[in-house]
Amino acid sequence: MTTIEQLSALSQILAQGNLHSLFQPIVSLSERRILGYEALTRGPSNSPLHSPIPLFAVARQSGRLSELELACRESACRRFSELQLPGKLFLNISPESLLEASHQPGRTLQLLKTYGIAPSQVVIELTEQAPIDDFSLLHTALHHYRAMGFSIALDDLGAGYSSLRLWSELRPDYVKIDRHFIDGIHQDAVKREFVGSILQMAKASRAQVIAEGIELPEELAVLAEMGVDLLQGYLLGRPQEQPAHEAQQLLPLLEARPGVLQDEGCDLSALLNQQPAVHAEQTIGEVLAAFRAQANLNSMAVLDEQQQPIGIVHRHSLTDALLKPFATDLLARKPISRLMSDDFLAVELEQSLQQVSRLLTSRARQRIEEDFIITHKGIYHGLGRVIDVLKLITELKIQQARHANPLTLLPGNVPIQQCLSRVLQQEREALICYVDIDNFKPFNDIYGYAKGDEVLLCLAHCLSERVDPTCDFVGHIGGDDFLLVLSSKDWRKRLHQLQEDFQGQCRRFYRPEHLQAGCFSATNRQGQRQEFGLLTLSIGVVHLHPQACAQLDASQLAELASQAKHHAKGVPGYSLHIVDTLLANNQSPKSAARAT
Repeated sequence: MTTIEQLSALSQILAQGNLHSLFQPIVSLSERRILGYEALTRGPSNSPLHSPIPLFAVARQSGRLSELELACRESACRRFSELQLPGKLFLNISPESLLEASHQPGRTLQLLKTYGIAPSQVVIELTEQAPIDDFSLLHTALHHYRAMGFSIALDDLGAGYSSLRLWSELRPDYVKIDRHFIDGIHQDAVKREFVGSILQMAKASRAQVIAEGIELPEELAVLAEMGVDLLQGYLLGRPQEQPAHEAQQLLPLLEARPGVLQDEGCDLSALLNQQPAVHAEQTIGEVLAAFRAQANLNSMAVLDEQQQPIGIVHRHSLTDALLKPFATDLLARKPISRLMSDDFLAVELEQSLQQVSRLLTSRARQRIEEDFIITHKGIYHGLGRVIDVLKLITELKIQQARHANPLTLLPGNVPIQQCLSRVLQQEREALICYVDIDNFKPFNDIYGYAKGDEVLLCLAHCLSERVDPTCDFVGHIGGDDFLLVLSSKDWRKRLHQLQEDFQGQCRRFYRPEHLQAGCFSATNRQGQRQEFGLLTLSIGVVHLHPQACAQLDASQLAELASQAKHHAKGVPGYSLHIVDTLLANNQSPKSAARAT
């Protein structure tokens, strides 16, 4: 297609308004609701400009970007209104279009009035496709949007030309993490560190983080564990002309997460206060009477006809509202929905204490005296107190510190035994890996215990890099002995990568002559000088099958792993010895073994 043909196609699209708007839901995991929808534009299906990439590229090259984006906003607002979609409307706008001479301020507000959409429902989503040269002018333009009641989102964080500076200067209400950092996050520790840093910066700047491009349940599980609450991607819903209106249609996908082997508690039963709730149509006077009858009642959930939470009423907020002259007389007969807050945290009973803690800390507006709602399969179950979360987290941290290895701070023998017990109780397939460093004692003798501690810390880091935090476990037995519990399907690849990582990292610990020679000389246990190879790993693996779980306890399982490690130690250099617990040819679980 020639340039002239492209320009002609664009002119025809703009003249006829032949654009189609699709909507992709953005889901709040904590509140179990759809926060809003991102509007995405497509050209005519029979046009070479159907895809947004060539469509916007041609508009940008021809200087008609602002015109095209206005047409896209008109289409999105019209369809959003026709479909009566709940929540917020996220509209994509290129910063460069705001700076074009042809840009007409106020047109978006006119569109909203035409289609009956409140400015508070709209989020202006900035997308970066080109460098921004005039930050001051851009800041002025966005200040104008904010003054009209719009929220601001920064799209594709980490992929644009100046994302961090835009964040710093514009202080957006929402920050969307680029899909690159979401793709495979369950297998990439660097990406998890990046997202963790984003969460910290967002907390400081009072911005809400949206993770977009989620396609796998494993990605979702990691993000949920990290405390990312706002989610978007094909896993939850594709861009559609008529998207889902209810989050419940998407929630079954959210529940399909692998179990975590960390000791995080089974559920939130210890936090549950089975407090009464009120319905949206109950009067403010009735709710006020309920608060007066219970002096220790801080909050009450507001439910719909399906017993699902739609809001919350806090004692202090209700009191403040009724302090105004004649407020009680004027409002007493009004429904409580008038004074309830729809900005609340709702968590499922099955969520872990750590998940709830991360969700609470990620909410800039959460006050310590305000309760949160606990649901069971979306139905109201009771309330939880923030102070109780802090208390239990503190107790858990103390317990974890008490049983952690003092050098690596990894879980020690007690948590290891607990983890093995959980695996057996759940009757799960898992790989129990006993990891030992070859030639560590002579290395200590030559290089000293301080250098030896550095090696142990290095191995601890390598182990943590190779586990999937959603379903794996790493512990430190003591000395140079570590234990992994892997549920990942690619466990064999992870172990080989572990060996490569460890050997590569250890190169910095050797003297040049030892590194060149590939060995070092030290005194053996018999007091004789002996050459030892460079540090490698011996790994004994117990492949635990569900059928064998009833035949073993945690101590027996640990002993099997230790035996497998001893077999691996008998092979010079890196070695992997596997014990399979499947009963084959009338063998007992303890006898079926193979080396690799």
